[in-house]
Amino acid sequence: MAACRRVQLLLLLMSVSIYVCPIRGLRAAGNGNLNVNAPANNGSPQFPPAVIPAGNNVPAAGASQPRRATSWKLAEEEACREDLTRLCPKHTWNNNLAVLECLQDRKEESEIAADCNHLLWNYKFNLTTDPKFETVAGEVCKSTIAEIKECEEETRGKGYLVSCLVDHRGNITEYQCHQYITKMTTIIFSDYRLICGFMDKCREDINVLHCGSISPGEKDVHSQGEVISCLEKGLVKEAEEQDGRHIIKEDCKKAIMRVAELSSDDFHLDRYLYFSCRDDRERFCENVLAGEGKVYKCLFNHKFEESMSEKCRDALTTRQKLIAQDYKVSYSLAKACKVDLRKYRCNVDTNLPRAREARLSYLLLCLESAVHRGRTVSGECQGEMLDYRRMLMEDFSLSPEIVLHCRGEIETHCSGLHRKGRTLHCLMRVGRGDKGSVENLCQQALQTLIQEADPGADYRIDRALNEACESVILTACKHIRNGDPMILSCLMEHLYTEKMVEDCEHRLLELQYFISRDWKLDPVLYRKCQGDASRLCHTHGWNETSEMMPPGAIFSCLYRHAYRTEEQGRRLSRDCKVEVQRILHQRALDVKLDPELQKRCMTDLGKWCSEKTETGQELECLQDHLEDLVSDCRDVVGNLTELESEDIQIEALLMRACEPVIQSHCHEVADNQIDTGDLMECLVQNKHQKEMNDKCSVGVTHFQLIQMKDFRFSYKFKMACKEDVLKLCPNIKKKVDVVICLSTTVRNDTLQDAKEQRVSVKCRKQLRVEELEMSEDIRLEPDLFDSCKQDIGRLCPNVAFGNAQVIECLKENKKQLTQRCHQRVFKLQEVEMMDPELDYQLMRVCKQMIKRFCSDADARNMLLCLKQNKNSELMDPKCKQMITKRQITQNTDYRLNPVLRKACKADIPKFCQAILNKATDDNELEGQVISCLKLKYADQRLSPDCEDQIRVVLQESALDYRLDPQLQVHCTEEISRLCAEEAAAQEQTGQVEECLKVNLLKIKHDSCKKEVLNMLKESKADIFVDPVLHTACALDIKHHCAAIPPGRGRQMSCLMEALGDKRVRLQPECKKRLQDRIDMWSYAAKVAPADGFSDLAMQVMASPSKNYILFMIALGVCILFLFCSTWAVWGRRRVLKLFV
Repeated sequence: MAACRRVQLLLLLMSVSIYVCPIRGLRAAGNGNLNVNAPANNGSPQFPPAVIPAGNNVPAAGASQPRRATSWKLAEEEACREDLTRLCPKHTWNNNLAVLECLQDRKEESEIAADCNHLLWNYKFNLTTDPKFETVAGEVCKSTIAEIKECEEETRGKGYLVSCLVDHRGNITEYQCHQYITKMTTIIFSDYRLICGFMDKCREDINVLHCGSISPGEKDVHSQGEVISCLEKGLVKEAEEQDGRHIIKEDCKKAIMRVAELSSDDFHLDRYLYFSCRDDRERFCENVLAGEGKVYKCLFNHKFEESMSEKCRDALTTRQKLIAQDYKVSYSLAKACKVDLRKYRCNVDTNLPRAREARLSYLLLCLESAVHRGRTVSGECQGEMLDYRRMLMEDFSLSPEIVLHCRGEIETHCSGLHRKGRTLHCLMRVGRGDKGSVENLCQQALQTLIQEADPGADYRIDRALNEACESVILTACKHIRNGDPMILSCLMEHLYTEKMVEDCEHRLLELQYFISRDWKLDPVLYRKCQGDASRLCHTHGWNETSEMMPPGAIFSCLYRHAYRTEEQGRRLSRDCKVEVQRILHQRALDVKLDPELQKRCMTDLGKWCSEKTETGQELECLQDHLEDLVSDCRDVVGNLTELESEDIQIEALLMRACEPVIQSHCHEVADNQIDTGDLMECLVQNKHQKEMNDKCSVGVTHFQLIQMKDFRFSYKFKMACKEDVLKLCPNIKKKVDVVICLSTTVRNDTLQDAKEQRVSVKCRKQLRVEELEMSEDIRLEPDLFDSCKQDIGRLCPNVAFGNAQVIECLKENKKQLTQRCHQRVFKLQEVEMMDPELDYQLMRVCKQMIKRFCSDADARNMLLCLKQNKNSELMDPKCKQMITKRQITQNTDYRLNPVLRKACKADIPKFCQAILNKATDDNELEGQVISCLKLKYADQRLSPDCEDQIRVVLQESALDYRLDPQLQVHCTEEISRLCAEEAAAQEQTGQVEECLKVNLLKIKHDSCKKEVLNMLKESKADIFVDPVLHTACALDIKHHCAAIPPGRGRQMSCLMEALGDKRVRLQPECKKRLQDRIDMWSYAAKVAPADGFSDLAMQVMASPSKNYILFMIALGVCILFLFCSTWAVWGRRRVLKLFV
């Protein structure tokens, strides 16, 4: 207790020196000196009684005899006179305490004489030996002692009273008592031996840590703040290293922290820091008044300034580390948050040891939890919390767990980046996997620090982020209040935009990586969703965790409930769902922001996507390799893709790229709070609008391709058809297979005229949408694409996939395709001809013509309608060309003409079975069946329905030779040689056919000649089949054959009779053409004998000598009849004779 008593008496002496009113028992001189009668002592300096060392009459070396024992002054002592004159202002000489303060606070390079040092030490030491000072303290602090029960109950006369007052210095409200207690602490803290109980508690630790070996020659012999500094550093290293270092005793730890706490309001009291930072204080904090920790805070704020001395920076860092271990070491924080700590019971947790409870991190987590729960925390306290949260983010070394567990990562990746939070952000970047990897303990330490500092609540806490993103915030986020949590969301919205700068991008992603791993670190999400999380996910408080529901799993729980329908059970509140969507939008920007995805897909990311480093490529890569992923990763990617199908706005990068087309064509569905897949459907439908850019088109197409992998990835299709799929297409997962299954079912029901369609109406409607979308890009039909990939590379290398251009290219080069690809293309054409709406190129090129001519036509009769209007003057040339292409395709095989196929279903096997026997399912017949039917049409043997359809085919092909595949096959060379000019004409009106007929004698190839002869034969059956003749004879038909119906050669016979009737005058052109046809038929009859009786009859009827031929035939019949009759009569007579 001797040391305690010395402290109290010393404090009393200081209080007396500054106390302006007389105190009973002592007389205060105006100059602040003590007036105490002291007996003379032979040659020894005469100190007042309180100054004379007890039991020690040895005078101080060099001390002179004072002139007045009752008014002894340090300034009058010979040992210190020179130093006093040199170092201290003259107005301080009459005040012993002012002189003492001046000499011990001198500049570091200014030394004082050893005798003066010794004199000063004895002066301070002997102040602690006079019991009268306790009485003085009782007088000065009378009301304060009455308020502080502990001090009032202290035993008097043992020096405990003043010690108690020092301990409760923060609670002293009486001005005079507070002033002298504060002043006296300066004396105490100048030497650790004067601090009550410190020496007793820490002697062993001082010796073990060699803290007492500091050379006193470097400092005042009585200024031993470095001893305390040494112990403080030992305490800090113990927390940071835990490697078998000496463990400081608990009593000494408490004493060290108590010393730091008692020196927290005035930086003068931390002697080591005071001497280390004296120049820096003058440089940075010259106008900051001492007291209430203001100088500390000022120096902390300038800690990383370039001009800050390293020694001061180290001392400040040690001080901050002590604050991290015990918040009370910060005077301003402890004072500002005292009420709130008590209010929210942040320091009464009996389950925690005192050391844990006192930590800054515990205080911050406790008070942050109150703030996040919507409780009121004083503005002053929140301001202090903000300062210290920023402090933790600026300097990683203040977090012992980071220093302990991340040492290797720091040395390997982040050395030399200590200042302004750069090391911490470097570690965060390593933690993201951008610069290697970190150990689990380091990762956990980083996550814990982010929770303690809580930069998500205020971006300014993260100085590195603040500085990097300042320009972005000022431009892109200027509408948001400074410090608002939504600043981070604003920055994320502008990630990868023109407004974002690279440094800000890196800092932002590094921070968001850790925020994304704990849903509570996004304050807006927590505020809006804490009720839902508690209700649906069974969460606990803000700073509480559960092994059953770790922080990373809570968000997964929330978004699973976000998109539930009412039928599926409990859902999120609207406000919470909006926030969940916001977070999903952010996570879509970077796969590393989705903890579950990164955790489960780490192996697959390395295996399949190591080269995908551009924005958004990693998730696209995982989706592309969905079938190759391990099951856990496949499930996560599948769930995320399914979620995107319902709300494509989650794909922030895609939405950003598609902004122009959304604004122009999809703004109505984009504004809907509930998407349900409408926006993506709109984007697909407008994929080729002028506002559509390459990025948006690629993104939309990629999403379409991903949808093909699983029908669940198409939200609208899934919701409309899930029951039909389960019933009709069980165990089928791929969307394309599901579409084929359902569409086949619909087609079969339609063809069989089923009474009730097996596929529901809503599913059929959505199925139509899916079929139309798939027709736009060959890649959306995986089987076709895989079969034709080689052919595409060979025949269509520079053709873009969109607008069905690759499919069209394959159709145009059909004869050069490999067998497998050819079969697939044929199947595709068969489907398109049955349902022309699925012919994307036809519908696109003829879109306006369909509106003009076929707006009321059924979708399945669209091509038929277009063909009927093909020769209209209003028909668009491009559409007309496309119609011709489809007609050419139809005529290559009857199966590609569904109307003809249905009309002739009985005639085809009846007349053309030999051709069918040679046919294969997936290859064209090159018009052979249709040619067969044409011949039967000429023979007038077809059924009425089939005859009508063949007549249409004949009429069409008569105008354009390209519509006759057999003619194309056999006469290509002859057309090039004989009719090149006609074939090159842009508009085909039958000139090539007429050319071949006229040059029939010049045709060398028998097969071609046969085809031309067939054309002549067909023209006999119907004048419409001969467009040149029909055009020449149109007026004559109208005048002479109007009452005769077309077909079966009736109108042709009428014209031939008119030609032979001299009373009828035909048009010269018609007469000429008819005569030419007669000559051609005559030649045909010579070179092409009749194939049958009907063919022979037709040739006879067309012959100029038909009357002679008919007469001879009739005569022959009569002769035959007479012969037969005579033979019959003769035979009967012979029989009768035999019986007679």
